[in-house]
Amino acid sequence: MKKALFASAAFAALSPLAASAAERTLTISVYAFAQDDFKTLVYDPFEAKCGCKLVVETGNSVERLAKMEANKANPVVDLAAVSMADALAASRAGLIDKIDTAKLTDFAKLYDVAKDPNGDGMSVGYTFYATSIAYRSDKMKIDSWADLLKPEYVGHVAFPNVTTNQGPPALYMLGLALGKDTPDLKGPIEALGEKKDDIVTFYEKSSQLVQLMQQEEIWAAPIGRFSWAGFTKLDVPVAWATPKEGQTGGMNVLVLTKGSKNQDLALQFMDFWLSTDIQTKLAEKLIDSPANSEVKLSEATANNLTYGEETAKSLKLIPSAVALDNRAGWLKTWNEKVGQ
Repeated sequence: MKKALFASAAFAALSPLAASAAERTLTISVYAFAQDDFKTLVYDPFEAKCGCKLVVETGNSVERLAKMEANKANPVVDLAAVSMADALAASRAGLIDKIDTAKLTDFAKLYDVAKDPNGDGMSVGYTFYATSIAYRSDKMKIDSWADLLKPEYVGHVAFPNVTTNQGPPALYMLGLALGKDTPDLKGPIEALGEKKDDIVTFYEKSSQLVQLMQQEEIWAAPIGRFSWAGFTKLDVPVAWATPKEGQTGGMNVLVLTKGSKNQDLALQFMDFWLSTDIQTKLAEKLIDSPANSEVKLSEATANNLTYGEETAKSLKLIPSAVALDNRAGWLKTWNEKVGQ
């Protein structure tokens, strides 16, 4: 590929189509997570297939969206991987384009929940995850999200801070269980506030929970399925709850930058990422739960991911508009009732 990129002028004159293809560059903006594996499984194979150069930019969502906004008049990013809510924010800001799904050969293979997550045609889901409760099955029984606040259990619970990805979804489900289902999440936040002195910690990093459970400081905590593998390695009995109210979760999506000069190439890359082969490889490495319904996994692998049509249909996701329109209010109420 490097030889093609730096081909001589004489060769270019003889082979204009090859030179033109080799000079194409696609710039993508993604999460920093598992980039070594993504390079091996996704980026390098796509470069080999398209005869193009892939430039990968990483960072947190705030930084990456800010860069897209700053370069709105002359985009430098062609495709981005973001959350559902961030995709809607980008759409509202005029930063992304509608996706021509007719050009995605693997689009029909996606679970319905991933085909148009925000209902505006501006994003396609590539992975999702369930959020439920990991708990010590020898110490307690979880039939409802409200069980976390039972007097006999609450002193052994860790709950995600509202500023984390798991915070609002867990609050949403707690609100459903308490019969206080409003977008402002005031009911569940107030209920937590009343028990704040009993709860072990309002965690910000799920990585700390495995040790807390091993040490028996906690018996239960709402977590994303992507964190589940660590709990399965403990030498104490831990179960994944299936509360009567259901499971919540989140989804990451792919978007096309408005004004990008490489949208056709970006669509090719999107289709490659959504393919059964690539989605299978990412799932087998426990990197992403597959949005492609044709992915077949072993039971051991599936148990560490959010997998299967039934699970996909059952997830109660917070609508992106609700998240965007209420974030500031959630934080204000949290700080008032629970504390920083």
